[in-house]
Amino acid sequence: MKSALITGITGQDGSYLADLLLEKGYKVYALRRRTSVPIMENIQHIENEIEFIEGDLLDLSSLINALKISNPDEVYNLAAQSFVGTSWDQPILTGQVTALGVANMLEAVRIVKPDARFYQASSSEMFGKVVETPQVETTPFYPRSPYGVAKVYGHWMTVNYRESFNMFACSGILFNHESPRRGIEFVTRKITNAVARIKLGLQNELRLGNLDALRDWGFAKDYVECMWLMLQQEKPDDYVIATGEMHSVREFCEIAFGHVGLDYKNYVVTDPKFFRAAEVDLLLGDPAKAISTLGWNPQKTTFKELVQLMVDEDMKKVKQQSNNIMSVGSRA
Repeated sequence: MKSALITGITGQDGSYLADLLLEKGYKVYALRRRTSVPIMENIQHIENEIEFIEGDLLDLSSLINALKISNPDEVYNLAAQSFVGTSWDQPILTGQVTALGVANMLEAVRIVKPDARFYQASSSEMFGKVVETPQVETTPFYPRSPYGVAKVYGHWMTVNYRESFNMFACSGILFNHESPRRGIEFVTRKITNAVARIKLGLQNELRLGNLDALRDWGFAKDYVECMWLMLQQEKPDDYVIATGEMHSVREFCEIAFGHVGLDYKNYVVTDPKFFRAAEVDLLLGDPAKAISTLGWNPQKTTFKELVQLMVDEDMKKVKQQSNNIMSVGSRA
């Protein structure tokens, strides 16, 4: 039985990756940072199948301990301060977790289990103010946020450890990938959640920033398959993971509201408060290398199918939440 250690398992990527690895017969360990109220919603269905190890990306000794306990064949480093907007409010924390946390994890692997295969979650935000379109593995980075800058550091540290210590270390440069498990603060879930609330009469409007921003959006469940495939190759390498298609935030709104019979123009309000300090106008990845080398299919789930799936799931969640509140109120 292979074993894997995952950081960031409670996020959308970590939870889908855990599903995949358990299906493949792995023993799954998860690094869990101590919090007063653990957020376990995304992994409730598999919580009893995972072994949790307390630790923190900012504490090297805890990472060394986690590597000793899990003795993993594969390490997937997905944990980060991953919300771009927050990175301007908390740039130091973002640097510590999203950048230096990668160095801590790489160093722990080097010390304890140097033959383990390592995956680093890089990001299309590293391209930022793009210098060419579409973006490929060799496109120069030009990050436009503290988050993007931190991801560039983590990416190059992964390359450096691979070349300096002959470690099997890969980076997946994932373009925007969404799912019903996405955090509510991200624009896609913010939209689909609002669609459900507006449709059910619980909300009147949705305030957003730049509706014309263009992104390459895919389904997170499809993307975690690439993470696993990268670590099954003969040689470590870095890959752009994307659909090769670009859509605007406005188009996302149009499909999401239209799916429940509403016109987004009647509910979406542009609010300057939600514009980025330094905007990233467009991101478009070229997944040719992942397709040819990994045998991956980027079109397994279409953009429209993804948006509609997210709306359907949020409709279920909001209805359930509303019913629970009414039930509690009737008993009060």
